[in-house]
Amino acid sequence: MNFYNNVGKMGLGSRLRRLGELLSEQASLVYGLYDVALQPKWFPVFYALSGGEEKSITQIAEEIGHSHPSVSTIVKEMLKNNVVTESSNKGDGRKNYVKLSDKGRSINERIQPQYQDVNAAIERAMAETQYNIWKAVEEWEFLLNQQSLFKRVESEKKRRESKDVQIVPYADEYQAVFKKLNEEWITTYFTMEETDYKSLDHPREYILDRGGHIFIALYKGQAVGTCALIKMQDSTFELAKMAVSVAAKGKGIGWLLGNAAIQKAKELGATKLYLESNTILKPAIALYHKLGFKKIIGVPSPYDRCNIQMELTL
Repeated sequence: MNFYNNVGKMGLGSRLRRLGELLSEQASLVYGLYDVALQPKWFPVFYALSGGEEKSITQIAEEIGHSHPSVSTIVKEMLKNNVVTESSNKGDGRKNYVKLSDKGRSINERIQPQYQDVNAAIERAMAETQYNIWKAVEEWEFLLNQQSLFKRVESEKKRRESKDVQIVPYADEYQAVFKKLNEEWITTYFTMEETDYKSLDHPREYILDRGGHIFIALYKGQAVGTCALIKMQDSTFELAKMAVSVAAKGKGIGWLLGNAAIQKAKELGATKLYLESNTILKPAIALYHKLGFKKIIGVPSPYDRCNIQMELTL
């Protein structure tokens, strides 16, 4: 147990697997005690068939929450041991159905006392524990169905790495990287246009001197992302030129840049933020929705690649 004490909660999966293996080992002894010719891993399939009706592999898999290949493997083992029988579906020859064999039905009759004793033994064991493992497992299954462990770890990774991100105002030393980052994503999906060259080659004249702002994202001191606020008519700014290096994806940099731009727009007294994009850029569109932008029908865009316009009311 020292291993689990040392590794902590990172070893949750391994510890649960160890507990599962321990229970399976002891369950094998229980089956022997009642002279029941079943393997513990067969039990979910066996129980699903114990009502007497025949079922397809897909039906069983859905009922017990196992994968189709897993159920298929178990059924093959049970067929080999004559616990179930298999037959083709008359309406669909591609689908096979299984049901308990004579041997399986005999086991089902003899296993009933075992069910009673095992259930009673587990109830007594749970009464000796401080925490109800059954309810805890149900709760964890619910939580992981709501958001997978992968997504939870991904969020923590993003949260940790975002602490090393710094959003700074534009300086002339960033002109080359401002152009490079935007040129990279544009040429990956589209073609550079005349308006792109104007703003990327001359950001100070085209954006800053006209009342706009440019933000640079630094990750551990290296410029890896950028976005701009371009002054439009009245109290509206355009959120534009957002780009993040492929090498820095997944660190929440787009979110930090977007929020920095929104905060700056509010400080400038803006009432609306406007942007243009393309629906093939799914992560970008998802980010804009997360920031609060809504799809609108705006004025004609100077960019051929634009097929969606969005707006945020501040």
